[in-house]
Amino acid sequence: MKHPLPAQPAHICVLRLSALGDVCNLVPTVRALQRQWPDARITWIIGRGEHSLLAGLPGVEFVVYDKSTGLAGMRAIWRELRETPFDVLLHMQQSIRASVLSLGLKARVRLGYDRARAKDWQTWFTNRQLTPHPKAHVLESFMDFARELGVDDDRLEWGIPLPDAAREEARQFLAGRPALVISPCASPRLRNFRNWSAEGYAAVIEHAWRHHGLTTFLTGGTSAQEVEMCERIAAGLSEAVPVNLLGRTSLKGLLAIIDEARMVIAPDSGPVHMANAMNTPVLGLFATTNPERAAPWCWREHVVNRYPDAVATYLHKPLDEIVWGTRVRHEDAMSLITFEDVIHRLDALLALTADHEKSTRGVSHDV
Repeated sequence: MKHPLPAQPAHICVLRLSALGDVCNLVPTVRALQRQWPDARITWIIGRGEHSLLAGLPGVEFVVYDKSTGLAGMRAIWRELRETPFDVLLHMQQSIRASVLSLGLKARVRLGYDRARAKDWQTWFTNRQLTPHPKAHVLESFMDFARELGVDDDRLEWGIPLPDAAREEARQFLAGRPALVISPCASPRLRNFRNWSAEGYAAVIEHAWRHHGLTTFLTGGTSAQEVEMCERIAAGLSEAVPVNLLGRTSLKGLLAIIDEARMVIAPDSGPVHMANAMNTPVLGLFATTNPERAAPWCWREHVVNRYPDAVATYLHKPLDEIVWGTRVRHEDAMSLITFEDVIHRLDALLALTADHEKSTRGVSHDV
């Protein structure tokens, strides 16, 4: 028997800790919930870095969990919320860590993914599951939680706030220059293989400068992988001079830079979804992950998509014979993306968006 869903929830708990791209994709679901029940309280349990990106989101009470604190950090949250009963817990993080954290929360209904989408035994920790939605995009999967609760208005809206300090940070770095933001590296996870070549990025940077007058701003963290990548990119340049911002921006500052940029180029990683949230034209590079599941939603028709080729080359199967969401874990898969692939998309997208009007509130789209 299904646990009945609340018809008029007074207090909703959203449990999604990470990652940067995923929390950006989740914001429209929160907005849909707010439109449906403007008087409902929404408490979002979120990771520390992700909170620094979304801090100030109107109408949301954030409870921050630092995963480095482990079980002690969970106990602190349980103590903080021990007198807080939720009408419904939206369990949107498919990880054992999040599921353990959910055990100390008081909720009548614990809504999680259906069995086909659930991972890490998530269904053991929920008492109500989503209606199945085969081959759903990540953003659609999040919106399915609102739909399950009875939300009909699923238009997409972000409105991630940017404080004046972040705007000033962006102004100082950009200095009025038309910007191409390139975040060359995805998170350094085991057998991730989402990064394109330094030589390819260098050629694109030269092309963007010579043909479009764009100054490239390289963004990311200070890991050895990212530092080495940017050094190799710089070594391959002859005319263009990019600005290296590795480790020099806050997350809000990076979001402000992305908001002002003419375009963002990155592999499947947080910055493509940050650009999507800010309505900045974005060119995603996809070969090891399926863009039909993970591309920046509003710009998904403009990605470079070599995923079908990677599946055929390295998994030796057609697309219709692999499990939805399968990753191609081969270190050479991203090499299927050519320089010509990228500049063709870059030129076309710049031409298409020549008169692109931005809004820091985000744009409304149908899912």
